[in-house]
Amino acid sequence: MKDKIVERRPGLFLYGLAPPKRETPPVDLARIAAQQQARLESLGLDGLIVYDLQDEAARMSSPRPFPFLPTIDPLAYAHEHLAGVTVPKIVYRCVSGDTPERLAGWLDSATAAAPARVLVGAPSRLAPSSLALGAAHDIARGHAPEILVGGIAIAERHARGGAEHERILAKTDAGCRFFVTQAVYDVTATKSLLSDYALATRERGVDAMPIVITLSPCGSEKTLAFMQWLGIAFPRWLENDLRHAPDPLETSVRLCERIYAEVWEYARDKGVPLGVNVESVSARKAEIEASLELARRLRAIM
Repeated sequence: MKDKIVERRPGLFLYGLAPPKRETPPVDLARIAAQQQARLESLGLDGLIVYDLQDEAARMSSPRPFPFLPTIDPLAYAHEHLAGVTVPKIVYRCVSGDTPERLAGWLDSATAAAPARVLVGAPSRLAPSSLALGAAHDIARGHAPEILVGGIAIAERHARGGAEHERILAKTDAGCRFFVTQAVYDVTATKSLLSDYALATRERGVDAMPIVITLSPCGSEKTLAFMQWLGIAFPRWLENDLRHAPDPLETSVRLCERIYAEVWEYARDKGVPLGVNVESVSARKAEIEASLELARRLRAIM
């Protein structure tokens, strides 16, 4: 994983998951971790993403389709409970509630298990924040330069304002070495972001950083509603196809496969090193299994 990021090579192959809920009994926690390890072993991953889930209610006026429950600390889960998953871990950290000292301590911990971190800011401008993302990047760059720091990129935000590529460039200047998108279903918005980013790097005379697009199956009306609540854009035709498909889950897997094949070719033509991160936003077994099947199909494309 590290070589692909440092050398800016295409084909970074990741899987993302969230830690179990904080209230999970220890016996169930051990079972979940063992089950996840068994599922991931056959995928041939470059790395595993462990998310830091936050309550994003301040970002949306509509109610959250699924209740938010705090999860186990993602770094502890990656380092301790998923120690048997031997691929490198990329651990997310929402820094809005941190102090500089707390973030520095977090950067110091378990670097061998998690050599890459993704720093995330507050979910909205309305949410309280004690540490700005820019300040967190400064701390990471000065305190732990050996850690590969990543950032997030949102194609939907680019579709609205046309400036997401500038955010990527600014985060690169702040020390970010790779970027992971939220789940993608809008090919046009994603290609527009890659196009503007490729043009901007060419104008600067610099190489593009790896962009890892996230893909997630959608197998039910509730999952669709939740993904839309998270801000994931579904073109009308695609939403119709999902809603009226005899098998929405298989339809979404095939759509994700087509999306990645198209974006993979486009990024290659533009000189942007593209990777993929597969996840399941649902805890349903069928959707988790579908995400694993999607990962196998996308690996074949790459």
